[in-house]
Amino acid sequence: MGKIVLRLDRVMADRKISLNELSEKVGVANVNLSKLKNGHISAIRFSTLIAICEALDCQPGDILEYSPED
Repeated sequence: MGKIVLRLDRVMADRKISLNELSEKVGVANVNLSKLKNGHISAIRFSTLIAICEALDCQPGDILEYSPED
């Protein structure tokens, strides 16, 4: 089975935005965004994904990437 790879760190670096700044804009705790950024989650709410996309001016596909099984 393939997996979903999170690219939040890359998008944040491209936008030159810190975890603290994104946390304030999105309204999600730093610790939860950190888990998301590092791929230590198994699910994400659409409302959170929408808020992140709005804050970073990006599409969900910029943050989430499907990787087929090796």
